Amino acid sequence: MQNPVSRRKFVLGSAALAASGALARPSLFAEAAPKTASTRILVGSDTNDGILAFAWDATTGTLTPQGIAAKIPQSTWIELAPDKKFLYVACELEEFEGKPTGAVASFAVSGGKLTLINQVAAQGKGTCHLTTDHTGQVVLCANYTGGSAATFLAPAGKLGDAVWSEHYTGSGPVISRQEAAHAHFASVSPDNRFVYINDLGADKIHIYKLDATSGKLTPAGTCTAQPGDGPRTLHFHRNGKVAYCVNELSSTISVLQLDPATGSLKSIQRAALSPDPAKAPNTACDAVLTRDGRFAYFANRGDDFIMSFHIDPATGLLTPFAQNPRIPSGGKTPRNFTLDPTERWMLVANQKSGNLAVFARDPKTGALSPEGKSTPAATPMCIVFV
Repeated sequence: MQNPVSRRKFVLGSAALAASGALARPSLFAEAAPKTASTRILVGSDTNDGILAFAWDATTGTLTPQGIAAKIPQSTWIELAPDKKFLYVACELEEFEGKPTGAVASFAVSGGKLTLINQVAAQGKGTCHLTTDHTGQVVLCANYTGGSAATFLAPAGKLGDAVWSEHYTGSGPVISRQEAAHAHFASVSPDNRFVYINDLGADKIHIYKLDATSGKLTPAGTCTAQPGDGPRTLHFHRNGKVAYCVNELSSTISVLQLDPATGSLKSIQRAALSPDPAKAPNTACDAVLTRDGRFAYFANRGDDFIMSFHIDPATGLLTPFAQNPRIPSGGKTPRNFTLDPTERWMLVANQKSGNLAVFARDPKTGALSPEGKSTPAATPMCIVFV
């Protein structure tokens, strides 16, 4: 059964939103929502049960629980291969097969169903994130507790043992979180030539050249954040010129200019998420960019909100929405969030409150409904549409 996020009802359609007075436009949806057949989402969870499944109805923005899609413990990040035939899973373990390491798993995807292919050691504890290169042949992971990263070749979806790994050293001024290196996120440049590993513990983004044939990485420099920033995630704009780094510990966003020749990153803007930066605790989390490159959304924990920005199409610089730039995330501790394929709905995984929140969105203005509706989910960490 679906439960309300707040005492007020979930807002659906332009008439209800206009009546609420929450948005300046008299109609949130200028066009009728496309008649999209129900699909499925998979949700990684920080439990022993593993990956959860939900039916998704894009007409109404409704989720229906479908049980456990695959039983694999601590599936804290899940990601589809570019061809959508395989799902890769980061298992945030402290021990795998008797060794002090997390794990990376691979599943075949068919009709939204999952079949385990294999699972390998991640070369470090606490595997919290993974991704693929743009060919889908190389899988990269970040190990938070182990302060390390690794790459794997995955022909036909089957993971080989790590072909490259590196353990980082360093620390930062926030003693409780930066006592050591903590690799938190792996990303790939739009041209597939460079790899970036965000090191939250040492306030750095490690940069590498990628050999997509061998899967091996070669050092190509670092991007240093401000002390105590804790760079957590990195997302590239579709223009290939800028990236957005979510700084967890300072609750800020660094807009970084990409040099396509060297892969280097240069800060060109710093945007605050919290209206009161001195207020603690507030920690930034993740980002979502729209396909048209016009809007960016960032999640923040502590005060638990999603913040909306306009993106300048020429420069990539951010400007907060003039009205209602922050909406509550619909629960506690938003860990990951995403837009559905129609980009008319925002789905948020609220880790500590154990729920998925769904918000209506206007694709033309980027505006989110101020409230959503909620579906229970055990410790949700990551959402993927299949």
